[in-house]
Amino acid sequence: MKTNILILLAITTFSTCFSQDKLIALDKDLATVDYPFEVKFHPLQSQGQDLKMAYVDVLSPNPNGKTVVLLHGKNFNIAYWEQTIKELSKQGFRVIAPDQIGFGKSTKPASYQYSFQQLALNTKSILDSLKINKIMVLGHSMGGMLATRFALSYPEMTDKLILENPIGLEDYKVLASYQTIDANYQGELKNTVESYRDYQLKYYYDNTWKPQYDRWLNLLAGWTLHKDYPIVAWNAALTTDMIFTQPVVYEFGNIKCPTLLIIGTRDRTAIGRERAPKDIQPKMGLYNELGKKTQHAIPNSTLVELDNVGHLPHIETFDRFIKPLIEFLQK
Repeated sequence: MKTNILILLAITTFSTCFSQDKLIALDKDLATVDYPFEVKFHPLQSQGQDLKMAYVDVLSPNPNGKTVVLLHGKNFNIAYWEQTIKELSKQGFRVIAPDQIGFGKSTKPASYQYSFQQLALNTKSILDSLKINKIMVLGHSMGGMLATRFALSYPEMTDKLILENPIGLEDYKVLASYQTIDANYQGELKNTVESYRDYQLKYYYDNTWKPQYDRWLNLLAGWTLHKDYPIVAWNAALTTDMIFTQPVVYEFGNIKCPTLLIIGTRDRTAIGRERAPKDIQPKMGLYNELGKKTQHAIPNSTLVELDNVGHLPHIETFDRFIKPLIEFLQK
């Protein structure tokens, strides 16, 4: 009983300390947010609309002639790559990191047919505008699914592929029931700083919060306080549907380039788990098993498992993440 009271007190204290009073309302374009690098905007004509993609293009002071493209996860944007970009630049790499349409500082369309093929094409259009024809691509979480689709769609451009705790290592739609985009949207509208924090605490940080994590929580939860939030939530609902209905897991065997899997084995992320049968739920998102299974499925792939690390290795344990990444890129 005493233990339960202490846990309750700890949760209550944290919720009180990190209340919505500390948040700053953020508009859909993050206009008041400064990214750590100069932001450029790539104009895009797509699906009959004039859109723009935010991206950073960081040149190394000691260039090695190689370019790395970083693809963010669903709950993130360019900014969370800050430390990774700085280290890669230090090592001689040119680094390009975009905000996908619907994310970060990029356009949030009122309607858009999201697909990983479309996002891969949008990303390629930035590279084409910069006259870059060879890259190494790193994707985290949802970005891992996108990086996989990019490598499959543009094998002639993709020298190496790195997947950091990618989602989509299993086919969620055969494990859980479908949820409509309208239902996704209603769920997104219910998000608060507390719900976002609880999710990140569980899946990213092993129930241990550090002050440096506040920044990433603010960038996500700040949207919920702004009048623009419905359009942000709508785009989030559309991309959730994309993730659920467009698996890449069946095509891993078609990847041609050398591939590195960096897997935090504590991760248990699984889209739609709450809609799966009770006996299936505990079997979903087992990254300690999925990493090995994926390594066997992808030809010419290497697996680096990070024990006791969650869904966000490059934030939770940067030193353990960056070492194998640099070694792989420099081979």
